[in-house]
Amino acid sequence: MAVEEQKEALLKKHYYENCPGCKVEKLKESQGGLPIRELFSIWIVVLCNALPISSLFPFLYFMIRDFHIAEREEDIGYYAGYVGCSLMLGRALTSVLWGVVADRYGRKPVIITGTIAVVIFNTLFGLSVNFWMAIAMRFLLGSLNGLYGPIKAYATELFREEYQALGVSTVSTAWGIGLIIGPALGGYLAQPAEKFPSIFSKESVFGRFPYFLPCLTISFFALVVCVASCWLPETLHMHHANSELDEPREDVETASLEAGVKCKMQNVKGKAPKKSLLRNWPLMSAIIAYCVFSLHDMAYSEIFSLWAVSPRQYGGLSYTTEDVGTVLSISGAGLLIFQTCLYPYMDRLLGPILVARICGALSLPLLSSYPFIAMLTGLSLSIVLNCASVVKNVLSLSVFTGLFLLQNKAVDQDQRGAANGIAMTAMSLFKAAGPAGGGTLFSWAQKRQDAAFLPGDQMIFFILNVVAAIGVLMTFKPFLVERRD
Repeated sequence: MAVEEQKEALLKKHYYENCPGCKVEKLKESQGGLPIRELFSIWIVVLCNALPISSLFPFLYFMIRDFHIAEREEDIGYYAGYVGCSLMLGRALTSVLWGVVADRYGRKPVIITGTIAVVIFNTLFGLSVNFWMAIAMRFLLGSLNGLYGPIKAYATELFREEYQALGVSTVSTAWGIGLIIGPALGGYLAQPAEKFPSIFSKESVFGRFPYFLPCLTISFFALVVCVASCWLPETLHMHHANSELDEPREDVETASLEAGVKCKMQNVKGKAPKKSLLRNWPLMSAIIAYCVFSLHDMAYSEIFSLWAVSPRQYGGLSYTTEDVGTVLSISGAGLLIFQTCLYPYMDRLLGPILVARICGALSLPLLSSYPFIAMLTGLSLSIVLNCASVVKNVLSLSVFTGLFLLQNKAVDQDQRGAANGIAMTAMSLFKAAGPAGGGTLFSWAQKRQDAAFLPGDQMIFFILNVVAAIGVLMTFKPFLVERRD
């Protein structure tokens, strides 16, 4: 009996009194039921940081027009692409740095800093008076907001293993909804002096800066979330540096027998060398597939809004910013229902790789139908376009959620922030190419309405399908490998 008791004592996890990560681990052991409060906290933080990323797309066409930098109407998409990509370029340059900061100082400081960046630079973007100021504000917003990588690691660490898929799904759901509701807000609230003349006069600040109201609304929401984030728990373990001083000598001598706690002997003999992230193929393969789908998704987001508001004579829908906002609001509602209720079940039934593969393949015939949707009018156009938009966004977000899970399972906690930083850097480079390439492609396609092969917008959606097909190919072995413990 004494031997059994000694084994149980050795196998029992040891918690450090002043370590925030240990406090979270201890709390997880005592928790029962669905962690609703933690899910809501992550959801609201990710949402406020995702809103400004694509909120400009519905009014970007008109903003570039008002800057008078494009010589012809067909060239507006070209300049719009550079404004759209500047945020992702800034993020690509700093994501690894923010990941390292998150691994060293904690997830919480990076979350708060990123939210503060939204408050400041998204507000200033709404006050842009020329093309170069708009690019600079978006670039600074991307550079100083490194939240998205660490928040995925945070979602994995905050929940028990049975709820980790739901936690990561919450991150991708909030992110996807932000990428949809953001443009919806931009569509509804842009140019308020023209839409609501009884409330906003042309002489007011919102009349002189017609794109300031959606930016201000998002920034105010981010300010509230920033204050609330001060009460978030920290999940990073911070006892490695001083554990030798804190624990009794007897614990150090018996720690090698304890399978769950290896860091004690590492602190006595020196830290074990970390594995190279770049040689971790399960991680890198998930990142590569993630990048290809990110390029496709960002290009689609910009092209969809530009295509919807462009004139019918160029193959567009002649929608207003408010019409685009309505379509994207409906997509956001459908996305929330699917990711909350159905995705965790699909993940348990099929696994993240198969879910990503199936959803990526289903998006191919859907995108091929978009040029024919433009031939519809009236109520039939509205119904078909809304259904197509909901399905497309659900499929895209399901792909990203599966790849998020694979990335976070491919590394241990002490490298998770840096791993997500690498993913964010690579993804941001591809997403920076998305709007720039999408805007240039859109401008070029509008000039070839009478071409014999894939005229006008047919060429746009054909190229988007080629990128999506490459992404689907990357979900097969040996391109994508899952870590096996």
